[in-house]
Amino acid sequence: MTIAIVDYGVGNLASVKKALDRVGVQSVVTSDPDIVAHAERIILPGVGHFAATSALKKTGLQDAIQQAIKRGVPFLGICVGLQWMLDSSEEAPETPGLGIWPGACVHFPSSVKSPHVGWNQLELRNDLSRLLRSIPSGAFVYFTHSYRVPLLTATTAESEYGGRFSAVVEQENVFGVQFHPEKSGAAGLKLLQNFCSL
Repeated sequence: MTIAIVDYGVGNLASVKKALDRVGVQSVVTSDPDIVAHAERIILPGVGHFAATSALKKTGLQDAIQQAIKRGVPFLGICVGLQWMLDSSEEAPETPGLGIWPGACVHFPSSVKSPHVGWNQLELRNDLSRLLRSIPSGAFVYFTHSYRVPLLTATTAESEYGGRFSAVVEQENVFGVQFHPEKSGAAGLKLLQNFCSL
C-alpha cells in the first residue's frame, strides 16, 4: 500500500511519518504530483497560515489530490489540511479552498485565548464515524489552531472552545481532523490506523 504524505512546504511531515511507522504502515513524504495522484491513501498535514495552501495549486498537487479523490482514494486532511477542504478561511480570504464542504473557517471569538493549544475532548455525534472506530466519545486529542471549521452536516465529532466547532469531518472517501493525530497519543495512533485500513 502506498500512503502519500503531501509535502507542500509546511506541516509536521516527519511527525506524521513517524506515527504511521509506529502503527506499522509504510508511507512516503512527497511533493511529486504523480506519486500523489497514484497513491492508495493520501494525507495532507497542515501547520501555519491558510495562505500556504496556495502552493498546492502552483505545484500541481491540488490537481493530483482532486483526481485521486474523484477515483475514490481515501484522503485525510489534518488541521489546515481540513480547513483547506472548505470554500475559504478568514485567515486568507484571497486564497480559495478546495470547496468540498461549504463555508469558511473563522477565528475564535475574543472571549477565549487564541490560538487554542493543548488537549481537548472529542464529542462523537453518533456511532457512524469510520475514523473514530474504537475511540470513545470524551477521548482527549491535541489541538493547536486559531481558526476553526464550523459544524457541518458531515461533522462526526465536535469540540468546545469558545463555542462548538468541527473536530472530525467525514464524507465518503474524504476525511478531515482539526487536531493533530500524530501528537494525540493512543487515540491519534488508532485514528491513523483506522484511516489506513479503510
